[in-house]
Amino acid sequence: MSVESKFVSRELNHQLWKVAETVSTAESCTGGAVASALTSIPGSSNYFKGGIIAYTEEDKIKFLDVNPETLEKYTVYSEEVAKEMVAGAIKQFGTTYAVAVTGVAGPTGGTPEIPVGTVWIAVGDAQEIVTKKRTADEGRQRNIDYAVADALQMLLDFVQARHPEEQSTETE
Repeated sequence: MSVESKFVSRELNHQLWKVAETVSTAESCTGGAVASALTSIPGSSNYFKGGIIAYTEEDKIKFLDVNPETLEKYTVYSEEVAKEMVAGAIKQFGTTYAVAVTGVAGPTGGTPEIPVGTVWIAVGDAQEIVTKKRTADEGRQRNIDYAVADALQMLLDFVQARHPEEQSTETE
């Protein structure tokens, strides 16, 4: 895990403890790396409730309630699927927030329309889901590392936007 991801994970720990809210993950191309980053901080069991690694379309449908029509219309590597993965994780784990990542980490699997390095990240709660698309191919491991860092930062920003009065003053 990168130094940046460790710092953001620690900050998330402080924020989620303060507001007594929970988070879950739904991952594909990151293979559980977001969940690993979240649980690397002591005390994470107070807010992290679980994650699903749904690497196949069938598993996204079965475990995260992704609509097969969404997969057919937009592809598995889409903003729409990432949003449905967030909603599915919140439903499965009963959490306040969820983070989802789907994409093509590489080195193969891309197409001219969806090249290697295309990753959709979604973060949200029951009322709102925000997304980000990464498109740079910097090699499989870096594609995953950057997606994890972005997912953690997006979650932190989302939680802080919901609770501006609870901003951490940690400077460690």
